[in-house]
Amino acid sequence: MNYVIIGGDAAGMSAAMQIVRNDPDAKITTLEKGDIYSYGQCGLPYVISGLIPEAEDLIARDVETFREKYGIDAKVFHEVTNVDTENKMVSGQNTQTGESFTYDYDRLLVATGVSPIVPDWDGKDLDGIHTLKTIPDAKAIMESLDHDVEQVTVIGGGYIGLEMAESFVHLGKKVRLIERNEQVAKIFDEDMAAYIHKEAEKHGVELCFSEQVEAFEGDGRVEAVVTDKNTYKSDLVLIAIGVKPNTDFLSETPVHMNEKGAVIVDAYMKTNVEGVYAAGDCATHYHRVKEANDHIPLGTTANKQGRIAGINMIDQHKAFQGIVGTSVIKFMDLTLGRTGLSEREAKALNFPYDTVTTEAKDIAGYYPGAEKLHVKLLFNTQNQRLLGGQFIGKHGVDKRVDVLAMALFHKMSLHDLEDLDLSYAPPYNGVWDPIQQAARRAKR
Repeated sequence: MNYVIIGGDAAGMSAAMQIVRNDPDAKITTLEKGDIYSYGQCGLPYVISGLIPEAEDLIARDVETFREKYGIDAKVFHEVTNVDTENKMVSGQNTQTGESFTYDYDRLLVATGVSPIVPDWDGKDLDGIHTLKTIPDAKAIMESLDHDVEQVTVIGGGYIGLEMAESFVHLGKKVRLIERNEQVAKIFDEDMAAYIHKEAEKHGVELCFSEQVEAFEGDGRVEAVVTDKNTYKSDLVLIAIGVKPNTDFLSETPVHMNEKGAVIVDAYMKTNVEGVYAAGDCATHYHRVKEANDHIPLGTTANKQGRIAGINMIDQHKAFQGIVGTSVIKFMDLTLGRTGLSEREAKALNFPYDTVTTEAKDIAGYYPGAEKLHVKLLFNTQNQRLLGGQFIGKHGVDKRVDVLAMALFHKMSLHDLEDLDLSYAPPYNGVWDPIQQAARRAKR
């Protein structure tokens, strides 16, 4: 069987490894438009801040390992520009040499990921204006920081924006964050985001809400960011307003995509076209709480979907069980965690819901070092089924968000939480876990 995989990172190489391990006669060709395979993109902000010494520390397996140890024909600088699903061929161009290439396939996996969105703002090509998605992006930012940078402007208050704001603060820079909405981290509700705002201000981050960027000014290198309200002096700019799936090359094919350009797949990572699969950030993800396809690009999901795609490509059937929208982030001295639906999402889906919030201690209140933990749970008022939760605090957030993610996965009710046999010892928890404390406060 001749397998072609477009994309050499999490989803693509997870699939490739499943094929290698289960089909000894497989011929596998992977086409990567860059020259770096299989690395941890989520670690890039910590490379820039210096907490991780080298960008290369993020690479799980290099190209030579895939070639020599696993027998994968791993190509670099191979950008696919066309897929002929009728004749089962992919074609494109080598971005280094300019040479064209064509490969035949029996089974094709699209695992091309996403790219940062950069609007057509005047001056967007000035030096010192960056996005962050790849190791070369991170190295470019670090080189740019050598240009006597004092004032950094981050555009976008999502996860990358917050992580990079922290990294720049860690490097001693003055940081401004411009957000077109009225809060950062829109996946959190407004009342929970207020804690993030306080933390940003505590560490000297200037927050500019409800402002639209219009242009950049500078003579060769960026000197200012122009919005609809102000002009801000800036020595370096990071644009982090969102991402889009890398699927333009499929526009002339019969492959179905959603409104965002994500490839629509079923539970087996199959598209609507025979022999064509998709996985990872460029594909849709079934959301177990929404009971519908969604698009939440995360490395954990990409690895799972890639593995499942590889299994199904060799005709060993396994279904993707879906996501519940779980994520966690370190921001300054806080950890921010959420899973399931926010109030905004519940309203959009017309779910009858209510919320319960509490301020608890992350461990036994009498034990030294106990810290505040802010907890918010959402539940369906008709059947008490859990819909989501948000957690913000210095410690213990990751534990609680994972417990709730498990509960959401298994469609538990709010009051089922009270019966969970969770671990307890004063250095780790109180006799009633904070999520159980919140559940007990809810109206029955």
